[in-house]
Amino acid sequence: MSEIKKPPKSLLRCVGRAIEDYALIKAGDCVLLGLSGGKDSLSLLHILAHLQRYAPIRFELGCLTVDPQIPGFDPSPLKTYLADLGITHFYCTQPIMEEAKKHLIRKSFCAYCARMKRGIMYRIAREQGYNVLALAQHLDDLAESFLMSALYSGSLQTMKAHYTNDTGDVRVIRPLVYARERQTADFAKVAQLPVIEDSCPACFVAPTQREHVKGLLASEEREHKDVFQNLLHAMRPLMVRQNPPSSPQPSKEQI
Repeated sequence: MSEIKKPPKSLLRCVGRAIEDYALIKAGDCVLLGLSGGKDSLSLLHILAHLQRYAPIRFELGCLTVDPQIPGFDPSPLKTYLADLGITHFYCTQPIMEEAKKHLIRKSFCAYCARMKRGIMYRIAREQGYNVLALAQHLDDLAESFLMSALYSGSLQTMKAHYTNDTGDVRVIRPLVYARERQTADFAKVAQLPVIEDSCPACFVAPTQREHVKGLLASEEREHKDVFQNLLHAMRPLMVRQNPPSSPQPSKEQI
């Protein structure tokens, strides 16, 4: 029988600070977590389930897995795992790769897949009465997106910590924006979470710009330990769409 794993205090502090700084979860929210089965989304699942039990704010939690029907990627074991945890789980299948072959011409499959998955997530959230969609991108993801935008697009952009979708009916939150990838990796390993490997095999066929930037950041961090803290400060104005909070300053131990 599966059980909710208690996350380490350092990871809970990161998420708790993000929730407070960006007003991510409010009393009475119905939160739908996008659960791919990777280390990040599984870690966030246990963090949110833990907070649901012990945090003073009352909220509902459910999960949604989108199976793009890509050869070599099978997230179906998550069905049994979520059932054992007693957490509501929606499982949708759609042949996204086959659809991409028909509609894409010299465009990124990853971008197409992400767009299609997001549309499915919004639809399920609306149909099932969830007003919040939680995504599991962490600080490393934000830093990589920031550098990719600057280096390859000539603009300054990154993922938002909290925003409302264009139709105004679903809030999108990223509770891990202060957490590092190594933290979710360590938690997933220690807690023996059932990680689904290669959560998007099509992305690993050839080296990508993101993998190149990830390597650059790792190299810089070996020489300058405050790289990610500095990037977080630089990205802060970009992490909110409007009415940003009053410049919260995370401590170094959070990063």
